[in-house]
This record gives sequence, structure tokens and C-alpha cells, in this order.
Amino acid sequence: MPSATPSESAERPLRLAVLADSDTRWKWGALTAQRLAPGAVIDGLLLRGRATPTARQLQDTGVRGAQVREVSADGFLAAAGVEGAYDVVVLSCVGGTVQAMLHGLAHRWQGHARRPVVVTGYVGVVYEKLADGLLLRHGADLVLANSAYDADRFRTVYAGVGADTDSVVECALPFLGGAPYAPSDERPYTVTFAVQPSVPETRKDRLYLLQRAAAHARFHPEREVLIKLRSKPGEHTTHVEELPYQRLADRLPGGLPANCRLVYGHMGQVLDRTDLLVTVSSTAALESLHRNIPTAILTDLGVREPLGNHHFVGSGCLTSWDRLDAGEVPRADREWTARQGVAADGPYEAAFDAARKRIAGLLYDDLPPLTPFYTATTAPGYLPGILARHGLAPDGSPSPSAAEGPGSGVGGAARRVVRRAARGAYRQGVQRVAPVIRRMGQL
Repeated sequence: MPSATPSESAERPLRLAVLADSDTRWKWGALTAQRLAPGAVIDGLLLRGRATPTARQLQDTGVRGAQVREVSADGFLAAAGVEGAYDVVVLSCVGGTVQAMLHGLAHRWQGHARRPVVVTGYVGVVYEKLADGLLLRHGADLVLANSAYDADRFRTVYAGVGADTDSVVECALPFLGGAPYAPSDERPYTVTFAVQPSVPETRKDRLYLLQRAAAHARFHPEREVLIKLRSKPGEHTTHVEELPYQRLADRLPGGLPANCRLVYGHMGQVLDRTDLLVTVSSTAALESLHRNIPTAILTDLGVREPLGNHHFVGSGCLTSWDRLDAGEVPRADREWTARQGVAADGPYEAAFDAARKRIAGLLYDDLPPLTPFYTATTAPGYLPGILARHGLAPDGSPSPSAAEGPGSGVGGAARRVVRRAARGAYRQGVQRVAPVIRRMGQL
């Protein structure tokens, strides 16, 4: 397929491919695509794996107007590798997958007259594995930073290893928005505890937080306490949730009080009725701060890097359940929120202008081949393993051991059945069996 000229492309909407490997990354990737290219045709490609989102999870992301289908890594590379198929490719995946797709796309696009612009970034707060995650994303044309704070950190890391820094572009989280906070006398004062799949990790700590939320509801019977859940048991998101709050709530002595309940749904809709957002370190805190909703970052379990709440040092939001029980309402520091790209009165709609301008300038250029920092020369003991996990050889070509034919006839049908059964067994093992084994090992 010949690539479109600028005049031809001006007569049709841009076409974007978004590859995502979980519900949260689909939310970030699809909404980023819509911010970068309003009115574009978005082809959603969900990478088949442990965290492939269910229909319910996709509904809760709030993404509308995109076609979605499930693909393998090879299926994505085959679709995106067709010359002229897409104008922009958004890689919204874990770092290792982004790196593998960069190398795979570089191999597929060899000899093409033009290639799409490649965009990647992070779905929220970047509080761990900063250098590792950034270098795995290096090679994309745009590495989006959700704030000025992140943009400075990203450039520092790239410059520190001698990698090009021009790809870093400051923008904002794409799912910020909603009406500014205004107290209402038409409903009870509502406290929302936004849980996280993997923070904290232990049963003791998770049960503690649940008990404190329930205790807050008992201490304030005039309030409503919502425990906002990310997924149902058996579903998975970006992180594995081995101890779902639903199951802990079922075993809670006395159960939850009448004014405390579990809720699902789109985070923005829950925030519409929230007067105080409470969390350990969820990205929901940034959504809440953007809307000027009072936001509490819990220190009950310490201020520690594994919890991610260290990111909020200086925010004015750090507090504890004891203080919240006593009526404290945190007030965010405006300089901190502005630096984090969530200022309630900031020019949010203009936050994507720089990225749009960069993409517009690249769309019809003769772009050079993708050149990730990690190569067989810079990381010979690291890169091959990353590529192999996605069925790629060290040069980004399909690995002979992972290659399969088109799968026609009885043999092909049999292989498809076996693959579906294997995927089901894998998900069952990861989601059900492995957590039980781990818990037994802790006894």
C-alpha cells in the first residue's frame, strides 16, 4: 500500500493504532490518541496475555469511539507493518513490550518509503523503575511526560546515559477533566477510598486499610464511604491483585456498615459524587486533585517507595485515617500540583499542543529508522531475552522457534484450539492457582 501524501491525508482523518496490554493502559493509550488527534480513526489492539481486559473493564475505562480487537504480538506487528496502514502508532504497554515492539516495527518497516510516528509514555505516577522503564521506551519518536516534573526527570535519565533527549515531550494525563469540585447539600458527604491492586501487598496491610475505611463509616454515620474497586475477582489490571478487597470484605467481622459499600465503574463518575478522595498512591489522586477535590494520601503504613506515596511528599496531602476520623481535610499545595500537571486552574486543554505540533511536523517527514538505546551492542545480555519473550530474534525479526504458518486447514484449526486452551490455562494459573501457592508459602 503506497503511503499517503500530505494533500491526500488532509482529505481523510488520521488513522491511529493503539496497542495496550491492560485496562489502565488502554485507557491511557486511547484517550491520549484522542487528545493528540481529535477526530482520528482509532484502531484498538489489545495484546493477548495475563491482563487482557474484559468487556466490563473496557466499559469502565470510559473510552468511546474506538474499534477494539485482541491480537498477539505478531498479529500487531503484522497489522502495523503494512505500509500506509497507520499514521501514528501509540504503544501503551509495559516497558519490555514497548522495547520489543520498537525492534519488531523497525524490522517490519525496513525499505518503507514512510513509516508512522511512534508514541509511548506512562499511564500515571512514575514512582519506581524510572531508569529501566525509560530506557525500555527509548526509540519512540515521542516519549510523553505527564508533567513538567516528569519531563525533567526523563531528560536527565536519557542525557545521563548518552541517549537522545529530543523525544521527551511534556503533556498531561489524558483522562483529567470533569466538573470542578463543589460541595452539595443534596447528598451525604462522601468519602471515596480508591484501592490499588498491588499496593499494599500483604493481607495484613490490605485488611488494615479496609477495616479503617469501615471504622471511618461507623465513626461518621452521617457520611457515605465508598470503596472504589478496580476489578472483580478473576479479572486483572496492570498489576496482579492476589488479595481482592471483595474477598477481604466478605470475611470482615461484622461486615461493612450500612453507609459503607463497594463500588465499581468509571472513576470520573465516582469522583462526581466525592467530597474526599482517600488512597495510598493511586493515580486517582491526580484526577481528584485536578478537580480540586480534597485528597488524602495515607501515611498509616509509612511513607515508603514500595507504596508509591513518597511521590506525594510536598503535596500537602499526606495524612492518616486518625486525622481523617478527627475531621481533617487536606489542602493541596498549588505549586506542587502545578508542577505535577494537575493544577485545578491550569491551562489543561493546551497541555497537548506541543505533542500535536511535534506529530504534525513528523507526519510527512522521511523519518529515519527507529533506533532504540538498547541494541545488541549496548545491552547484549538484556535485550535478547526481552525480544525472545515476544517471539522475536535479536534483530527484531520473527524468531524461527516462534514462527507459525497461516494456520489453514485441520492442522491450523487444531493449533488455534490448543493455543486458546493454553491461554485459558495460563490465565487460570496466574489468577487463581499462583496466589494460593504464594499464600500457603507464607503460612
